[in-house]
Amino acid sequence: MKIARIETFLVPPRWLFVRVETDDGLVGWGEPVVEGRARTVRAAVEELSEPLVGRDANRIEDIWQELTRAGFYRGGAVFASAVAGIDQALWDLAGKRLSVPIHELLGGPVRDRARVYAWIAGDRPDDIAAEAHVRREQGFDCVKMNGSAELTAIPSPREVSDVVARASAVREAMGDDDFALDFHGRFSPAMARRTLPLLEPLNPLFVEEPVVPELAAEHLPRLTAVSTVPIATGERAYSRWDFVPLMDAGIAVAQPDVSHCGGISEMRRIAAQAETHGISLAPHCPLGPIALAACLQVDFASPNFLIQEQSRGIHYNDDWDVLDYVLDGSVFEVVDGAIERLTGPGLGIEIDDRAVRSADKRGHDWRAPVWRHRDGSLAEW
Repeated sequence: MKIARIETFLVPPRWLFVRVETDDGLVGWGEPVVEGRARTVRAAVEELSEPLVGRDANRIEDIWQELTRAGFYRGGAVFASAVAGIDQALWDLAGKRLSVPIHELLGGPVRDRARVYAWIAGDRPDDIAAEAHVRREQGFDCVKMNGSAELTAIPSPREVSDVVARASAVREAMGDDDFALDFHGRFSPAMARRTLPLLEPLNPLFVEEPVVPELAAEHLPRLTAVSTVPIATGERAYSRWDFVPLMDAGIAVAQPDVSHCGGISEMRRIAAQAETHGISLAPHCPLGPIALAACLQVDFASPNFLIQEQSRGIHYNDDWDVLDYVLDGSVFEVVDGAIERLTGPGLGIEIDDRAVRSADKRGHDWRAPVWRHRDGSLAEW
């Protein structure tokens, strides 16, 4: 089964897909993308693909090692994401060739369903309590929200009160169900130390990325020392080596992104690495159907899995949604807060090739917002 052709597709709302076809007509799909840098990653995928034509598609690990190590310069968001999409597609091909889901190739399932959560509100949430009620009615027993808009380095009483008030409103709406807070690295270390203890009485499932990755290794140990709120991070860590200082810092939840961290191959290793530290797995995935399916395959085979992010109805997906590119969306149906184990071959989904090619003609040019403080200086988004 040799690789015959590799194609990329830039599809709305902000995704990039890769299609790998073998000489015997089998097709595997992957989702390599950095949100806001899709065209850059597309160029990287195309460059990496050139020497792969004619290679044995079954040699997944050998190809992964070559793609990540043979170019001398290693790592980084763009490079690791390009590798991730190719890796996902190769695993999809392997499962299809053997007529089994990928998790069967990872040692078999350790659970029959994977708990998932839904996003509520946007970066400047208004009536978040009402949105939480809607999500509960849709079958979710856990939601996640952005905890704030832009934040100053030393928080005012008003900023701190707003964060706690938003979280309190969602806790009341969710009752005894779960909620999580994402801060996108908007906290300064000082604000994180001040605010996290105030959130403890609300029992969030976790608080995500309280500080930017550049400060994580130094400051996360201090945060875990001053608060019992579980800290989650990892969407901007691109390899198992990037996770070492995060795990040593005492995080509770590892959040590798299967489209950023080198694909299924590396996320599986990160999951096992987290298990040795007593850390739960909650893969980051505000992306499309291929990335979600790839995450779920690892989730079903990982003993330390906690919960899965998914982007149906997320505020970034204007006019497009996860199900727009799959032939059978029922595989992602949420019942009692969970998705049933995918049993189809490979990724367990069927991509609508015609819809993907049509959407690629339209493409997209999604960019992350640029936020500024009142004084005109740049703010973390």
